[in-house]
Amino acid sequence: MTGPLATCVTPYHQARAESGLLERAAASVRAQTVPVFHLMIEDEGRRGAAVTRQRGLDLVETPWTAFLDSDDEMDPDHIEKLLECAEETGADYVYPWFRVVGGTDPFPMFFGKPWDNEAPNSTTITILVRTELAKSVGFARDPDVQVSGEDFLFTLGCVAAGAKIVHLPRRSWDWHHDPHVNSSGLPGQGDA
Repeated sequence: MTGPLATCVTPYHQARAESGLLERAAASVRAQTVPVFHLMIEDEGRRGAAVTRQRGLDLVETPWTAFLDSDDEMDPDHIEKLLECAEETGADYVYPWFRVVGGTDPFPMFFGKPWDNEAPNSTTITILVRTELAKSVGFARDPDVQVSGEDFLFTLGCVAAGAKIVHLPRRSWDWHHDPHVNSSGLPGQGDA
């Protein structure tokens, strides 16, 4: 391997940088067992994660894109295992599972359940996706319209584009979830 195969896009706003959460997330990307290019894109004007993810995605030049929210963190082999799964299965989009820190898993029934395009279930945005696919689907939405669930809307866009989606039944990242500050994509609702 001559360079990174994947870029990790991490949207954030200044409160996450000041609190140290962004540094924790970035450290987990730097600790990956495979080289990863990392883009941290600031959410200027608190427009929401979808808009800032799109800004980052527009800059990606590697074949694969990973996403990580600025309050979460990856296991050191997270991206390596997702790349291996994509290669072994021919997937366009691979999603693992998470450990919830500060809350409970809202979707325990989906862990280990194979993906079905005919009956899509909730995922998070901590995925690995072919950059070409991600760019064709995109995140950009009207920044003045607050939308919850942009992760799932992106996934449904990938389904509509004919993506092969594979679930890697492995817990490979920590989802730090505090219902008092987790915004679920709504920047006006806590620490987006």
